[in-house]
Amino acid sequence: MKLQTFICVAAALMISNVGLNGQSYQPDQILYGAAYYHEYMPHERLDEDVRMMKEAGISVVRVGESTWSLFEPRDGEFEFEWMDRIIDKMHEAGIKVILGTPTYSIPAWLWHKHPEILIERRGGEQTNYGIRQNMNITHPTFLFYAERVIRKMMEHYASHPGIIGFQVDNETEARGVNNYDFYVSFVNHLKKKYKTPENLNKIWGLNYWGMTIDGWEEVPPRDGITNTGYKLEWARFNRMAVSDFLNWQSNIVKEYKREDQFITHCFMPSVQNIDQVTSAANMDVMAVNIYHGQQDELTGNEIAFGGDFFRSVKHDNYLVTETNAQTIGWTSKTQQPPYPGQMRQNVYAHIGSGANMVEYWHWHSIHYGQETYWKGVISHDLQPNRAYKEVSVTAHELQRFGDRIVNLQKKNEVAILFSHDSNDGLNFMPFNGAGSDWEETSSSAYRNQLVAQFHKVLYQNNIGVDFVFPDAPDFDNYKLVIIPSLYIASDELLEKIGAYVKSGGHVVMQFKSGFCDENSMVRPLLAPGPLREACGFYYQEFSNIGELPLKDNPFGVGNNVARDWMEFLIPETATPLAYYDHPYFSEFPAATLNEYGKGTLLYEGSLFSDQIQTKILKDALRRAGIADPDFRFSWPVIAKSGTNGFGNEVHFYYNYSSEEKAIEYPHPAGKELVSDRPVRNGETLVIKPWDVLIIEVK
Repeated sequence: MKLQTFICVAAALMISNVGLNGQSYQPDQILYGAAYYHEYMPHERLDEDVRMMKEAGISVVRVGESTWSLFEPRDGEFEFEWMDRIIDKMHEAGIKVILGTPTYSIPAWLWHKHPEILIERRGGEQTNYGIRQNMNITHPTFLFYAERVIRKMMEHYASHPGIIGFQVDNETEARGVNNYDFYVSFVNHLKKKYKTPENLNKIWGLNYWGMTIDGWEEVPPRDGITNTGYKLEWARFNRMAVSDFLNWQSNIVKEYKREDQFITHCFMPSVQNIDQVTSAANMDVMAVNIYHGQQDELTGNEIAFGGDFFRSVKHDNYLVTETNAQTIGWTSKTQQPPYPGQMRQNVYAHIGSGANMVEYWHWHSIHYGQETYWKGVISHDLQPNRAYKEVSVTAHELQRFGDRIVNLQKKNEVAILFSHDSNDGLNFMPFNGAGSDWEETSSSAYRNQLVAQFHKVLYQNNIGVDFVFPDAPDFDNYKLVIIPSLYIASDELLEKIGAYVKSGGHVVMQFKSGFCDENSMVRPLLAPGPLREACGFYYQEFSNIGELPLKDNPFGVGNNVARDWMEFLIPETATPLAYYDHPYFSEFPAATLNEYGKGTLLYEGSLFSDQIQTKILKDALRRAGIADPDFRFSWPVIAKSGTNGFGNEVHFYYNYSSEEKAIEYPHPAGKELVSDRPVRNGETLVIKPWDVLIIEVK
């Protein structure tokens, strides 16, 4: 199948979140387990592993996603008995199974027979065999063999009563594909989207440096490209290829699976590389692999960010398919086993964000290969250990009250707008960081500095947050919308933001917003373009800066600095909130607040310190009328909450420190689920180091 045909077919088959009779996957109990690879074991021990899992309270395993070479050891020869035995044993023990399609790691015979399916990256760099995810997921030959093994597996396994769901592929990304056939398909995509070369010349501004094309055959390959419109569309096409591939796999699985089985994919938490919304269109439930620091570097922030983002994709609960067990790392340089209590606390941190399943990668530590030191629940000695004991304690707690915290529904009044296009646009034209003007950055300042700072400040001050996305921004569901630098945006999106504010919404918006249109062309208007009326200012100049203090410390913080970028804002209806302490540019506000219609828009003309950002967001909450008793707490005491299936509120309190913390419980009376004891409003509660309290209010 040609790639362009493949893309069109997959796109045509995209549907909304349906399956399981139109319902998302909602288990009646928290699922808790690990990825399991008996095929990696140095000797036979399946019965012993199953015994240890059952004794510990493990309820689910994920299998099969890594071993195409065992399912199809030779071209066209399929063997399933080895996996049948594993799944049958798990089912007999009452352990549920998620089966993965094994397409992310091709067998040696396939590479040897068809080396053309390997990825060729920019600059002619050729990937080699010997690592996973080294193939072009759009190549027709790869797709032929992938479809064949998927269908053979589904024919064999779909009816197995022990299998509750299927994972399609594994941690899929485009992986820098730049093969000739991919480029040809990109050109075909341009033909469909832009219609004529003349239209493309105009939209991309190809008159610059005399790069106009007269025919589609003159579209140059990606190598060496400087045009930002081309770069942006290429990045979109990469995300589209991933979406089409995952939807294509999902549709194949959907032909075979039972109505009570789900389809998912283990997404990476590096959310900028693919479009999660379109990629999951034919899946029943989101799943994510979340890894994080341990010991004193454990903050819970990565868990909260991943949970908030992936919960928002389908507005529903999600699964954690991989997370830290003991230590992680592709070498032995980063070995940090968790402190006592941290593994257990992490499980409840995932659940408090809306996870219905937590699985470790993986059950046992591997004795060879690249991931030797990415350790599992049990170590290389394969014996019970400290981690195994903590998993067992957690599992048995979940058996007691997991039904009280599963399918937790969260209702937040704050949202962050996340734009893949703005991430790409700022990478092509970075405003900070090192590197040559001729180099593209992979620093991802948008995700790792701008979005991350907003989310961290909200998380550390116990302010619940969702994410919204440009294609269907449901602003009206929120009282406050936070907009990191919206560098790439259509007029339509900017008009929606203005209308939201005018009708009574509140916005905190960051510098560079509204600067370029959806084709990465700078708008020939006074900045911020269509946002000017809602923002209440305009500007014509901007400057890179190091660090500048704000004049007279208007927010009253210790770290009173702005850095990296400065816009020379000229207020019209906006009220200045702060000015730069600068010998020449102190007349220009660093931040403004504009009352527009019934709402407000606060604009930040620079990147502020965490302390300033905290003050800004707390003030925005007050303007929006958002309040919660848990706002009185802050890091290292973290609070999360939601409503369970019994209609009761559940409140989680985590202590991310090595010292006991005391809090005054601010909600109605309830019961602490771990200790099974009553809790009164106003009662002083002590949270032990790296521990959690879970209180259900009836």
